[in-house]
Amino acid sequence: MRTTHTTTEPDGLGKIEGERTAFAPPSSHSAREAAEVFEETAEQEEQAELRHSLTDDLFALFEDGKTYLEAEFAFQKSRTSFVANRAKMAVAFGAAAFGILHLALIALTVGTVIALAPIVGPWVATLIVGGVLIVLGIFCARKLKGKIDDIRAAFKGDE
Repeated sequence: MRTTHTTTEPDGLGKIEGERTAFAPPSSHSAREAAEVFEETAEQEEQAELRHSLTDDLFALFEDGKTYLEAEFAFQKSRTSFVANRAKMAVAFGAAAFGILHLALIALTVGTVIALAPIVGPWVATLIVGGVLIVLGIFCARKLKGKIDDIRAAFKGDE
């Protein structure tokens, strides 16, 4: 049994009124009554735990799962947005790099023709540069065909 009483603070500054305690002043209760109060409190806590059922656990599990799925969905949504933004910028920078390199190769080709023109003449310089570029193009095309054939061979057995 709990009692309500007023106590004086040790420094004498004031009183705490209405404070609930598990003990009472020594003049009104014995140690036996304090033990009964403790046992009664322990029994109430045990009964509260017994009222906790399997359905409560299942509802809590469902709520936890729902919260987890909502958080995971929000995370994946933000991650997808981040990746889309970065992919868009990567495509833009890739196109810019391709265009700049293409212009550099054109300048190199024209520069080579101009540099060879005084030595062998403009038409021969154009044929030399064009021939070298055609040979390089054929070499790259054959390498590409070999790589594509390797890919086809890897998937041929799946049909």
